[in-house]
Amino acid sequence: MSQASPSLEFKEGYRRRQLITRIAWYVLMSLVALLIIIPMVWMFSTSLKPKSLLFTREIQWIPEVITLENYTKILDNPSTPIDTWFVNSLIIAVIHTVVILFLASTAAYAYARLNFPGRNLIFGMLLVTLFLPGILFLVPNFVTIYRLGLLNSFAGVLLPGFAAVFPVFFMRQFFLSIPKELEEAAQIDGASIFQTYFQIVLPLAKPALATLAIIEFLGSWNNFLWPLLILKERDMLTLQPGLRSLQGAYTSEYGLMMAGAVIVAVPVLALYIFLQRFIVQSVATTGLKG
Repeated sequence: MSQASPSLEFKEGYRRRQLITRIAWYVLMSLVALLIIIPMVWMFSTSLKPKSLLFTREIQWIPEVITLENYTKILDNPSTPIDTWFVNSLIIAVIHTVVILFLASTAAYAYARLNFPGRNLIFGMLLVTLFLPGILFLVPNFVTIYRLGLLNSFAGVLLPGFAAVFPVFFMRQFFLSIPKELEEAAQIDGASIFQTYFQIVLPLAKPALATLAIIEFLGSWNNFLWPLLILKERDMLTLQPGLRSLQGAYTSEYGLMMAGAVIVAVPVLALYIFLQRFIVQSVATTGLKG
């Protein structure tokens, strides 16, 4: 009995420390979630307020007067064709995401599995570009698009983004975590490299592809500076530079801006909810190998 008692006390102490640690993590994660949710709630609340209630001494999370005036104004105003901007942003974001998923996954598989001269050197040179600020490529990209005659076109907005390095690095790390024996078994059965890639590797990479899809869609959807430089006609604008027109030099329509921000946020939230289980699966399997 004298030997069992210390062991029992140790187990109880370990469970108590484990419970305290878990509670602390839940509290920390709840605070982080609040920091993210509170601005979104305030944005939605402000979009439902009339202009007379935008600036009050008391904070009103639930407006005294709820109105859809800001939404009707921004949707019915010919000078702010937000439906056209929405479609433009959606087209650009979808094309960007699909092309990046294809290019990044194929390039990453080559860097992860194929042996060719200079593979590690080339990949190392690509990684170096990740440490360079994106603004550094702004002028060269603009000159390239100008000389190609792609100003004020969706192709001009899309083309530089196809050379992104991070998606290749992201997918390569995931491919390295896949057991090589699965591919070798398929090749022994007579499968070619392309068959192995499309039939074995890609189905296993769905969680990583879903995570990358959200990252790239969100980056393209929220892109502001590059579309602002390339697109000139109002009907060609995307949501981000288009909504910028609601903020003048001396006045700002905050109610309309918040309504526009809600419209911008809805597709991203819907995409995240749709792909949430793949993202959780990707995070859960990260670092597992063999």
